[in-house]
Amino acid sequence: TLRGVKEQTPLWKQAVDASNEVLGEILGKVYVKENFPPEAKARMEELVDNVIKGYGVAIENLEWMSPETKLAAKEKLDKFTPKIGYPDNWKDYSQLNINPDELVGNYIRHSEWAYADMIDKLSKPVDRSEWHMTPQTVNAYYNPVNNEIVFPAAILQPPFFNLEADDAVNYGAIGAVIGHELGHGFDDQGAKYDGDGNLRDWWSESDLKQFEARTGQLVAQYNEYQPFADASVNGQLTLGENIGDLGGLTVAFTAYQLSLGGDKAPVIDGYTGEQRFFMGWSQIWRRKYRDEELRNRLMTDPHSPSHYRVIGILSNMPEFYQAFDVKEGDKMYIKPAERVKIW
Repeated sequence: TLRGVKEQTPLWKQAVDASNEVLGEILGKVYVKENFPPEAKARMEELVDNVIKGYGVAIENLEWMSPETKLAAKEKLDKFTPKIGYPDNWKDYSQLNINPDELVGNYIRHSEWAYADMIDKLSKPVDRSEWHMTPQTVNAYYNPVNNEIVFPAAILQPPFFNLEADDAVNYGAIGAVIGHELGHGFDDQGAKYDGDGNLRDWWSESDLKQFEARTGQLVAQYNEYQPFADASVNGQLTLGENIGDLGGLTVAFTAYQLSLGGDKAPVIDGYTGEQRFFMGWSQIWRRKYRDEELRNRLMTDPHSPSHYRVIGILSNMPEFYQAFDVKEGDKMYIKPAERVKIW
């Protein structure tokens, strides 16, 4: 098969997927009740706030960005809307008729209901509280038109986020994902929108050239990664996501340092806070691909394969070299002059 799948998805999983597609937020309520307690949301809100502060520090300290563009970037950052866990207002399914004995009929009625819902929105103000992903989805997204970052409850679970874990691990894991989504607001596509979601050029020409020079280096780096002898990562295709990863982890590290309040992180199980931070990042990308699946992703996926999301970013961060005493001759070593720093 195209992706190397050996057998069909079990029927019960197909049934769950069908229910999820039609009644996503009803299932979401059940998922949130069982898997996302109020204390998890409160801790996530604090973490998001600290990462946003970290991004502000990063913007202020940029050497290549002009004061005017910095001001516009910080104005956009101040207007970001974080959505954490689940919607404030759940969808109303009361007008949707579901019959447990009519699979096709349920699909048809759902399509009619969804169409009527879209028609009802015409000529009305945009509902900025609406979610475009269910709470039980393991993913996150940035919406440039609403200038919002969205983190469903399902991604706020181990290994991405763990209430029992120390801050170093959580900042290296979900903190970097938060930073990644924030970074989409300033990547090769998100930078075209202002803080109100308007398509507007708010970069100076010289700043844009500086930005493109750095991103060009990142493209060249990722082009060198070869999962197969005859196939490599497409640095241009994956550029936006690689920018998000590099900026996200860099800013998450700053946020983690800010969270310590000047104190030194404890050593746990023989690992320093900095080491645990980078281990948190590495752990969330553990994955195995079938060869067919990986080849398909190399051609179509805007994300780099998980292995390269880890080593590609860490190899560019001086803090990683310091944490693990990486030296010239080590496999992940890149000369300082060749390391890419964007944010």
